[in-house]
Order: sequence, then C-alpha cells, then structure tokens
Amino acid sequence: MKITTKQIALTGILLAICIVSQFFKNLSVFITGPIINACIIIAVLTAGMWCGIILSIITPVTAFMITGSPVMAAVPMMIPMVMLGNAILAIFVWLFYQKVLKNIDKNIRLCIGMVVGSVVKAVVMGLTISLWLLPTFLPQPMQEKMLPVLQAQFSTVQLITALIGSVIAFVIWIPLKKYLANSNN
Repeated sequence: MKITTKQIALTGILLAICIVSQFFKNLSVFITGPIINACIIIAVLTAGMWCGIILSIITPVTAFMITGSPVMAAVPMMIPMVMLGNAILAIFVWLFYQKVLKNIDKNIRLCIGMVVGSVVKAVVMGLTISLWLLPTFLPQPMQEKMLPVLQAQFSTVQLITALIGSVIAFVIWIPLKKYLANSNN
C-alpha cells in the first residue's frame, strides 16, 4: 500500500472538516454524524479505501478528545467499535464502487454500497455497543438514566446519520468526480 502526497492532503482536508464538525456534536449528532460519514465516503472515492479507513480510525479519537464523552470515558471499548463501524462503511462503499456488480452503472453501485455499508455499520454497532458493551460495562447509575437513549444512538441513529451522510457524499461526489476527471486531463 503506497499512499501519495495527494491522498494524504485529501485525507487531511477531510479530517479537518470532521474535526470542525465535532465541535457541533453537543448541538446535534444529526450535524456531526452525517458530516463525518460523508467525509469517510468522499475519502474512499477520492483518496482510496485505506484513506477512508484511516479517517474511520482517527475520527472517534478526535471526537472523544473534543467532546470528552462521559459514556465513552466509562466504556472506552466503544471507541474501537465506532472505528469498526466507520471502517465497515468505507469498505462497503469501496467494494461496491470498485469491485462488485461491474455490469451496473458506477453511480448505482455507489448508492448500493452506501446503503449496504450504512445498514451493516448500524447492525454491527447495534450488536457490539448497544446490546453488549453498554448493558455490560456502563455503570449502573448511568444505565438507569441513559441506557435506552444510548442504545438508540448507537444503532438507529447510526443508520440515519450514515444514510444522510451518504446522500450528502453522493451530492458532493457527482460534480467532484467531473472536476477531478477534468483536472487529471
């Protein structure tokens, strides 16, 4: 795996966008979540799967450093599971866009990859975080107050924000793809 300077620069720009969005996380996860998911998808499309995975791994760490989530502090194993969920989205987008269903239009393959990746991400995070980590490791006082909301946030809300991020990424990708094609000529 050789990562070029261009890929590093694109990933760095997308990481900067993710970090800025994380300052708005306390306003709504429906701002931050879609932006981060869109950036992961755009990273995959512009810089490759590995850059999307790198972004998938870094963003949960920066989110924790910026927001200082007491839930993630109480259950730190959530961070690798969020990384995994994000990486699943990146991998499915790449697989469908580059490798699967070659006889179908690339835009349709991209949409399928984003939907499948969003669903699998939500299922994996729902199983690992909502149904295992939170009920098992979240301190009892926090469980009594917050468990149902947190379980929804790390399953259903993940699906919604990944799908919204997919729509944003697709809307950005259509003109960006044309620009990149023209700039390479």
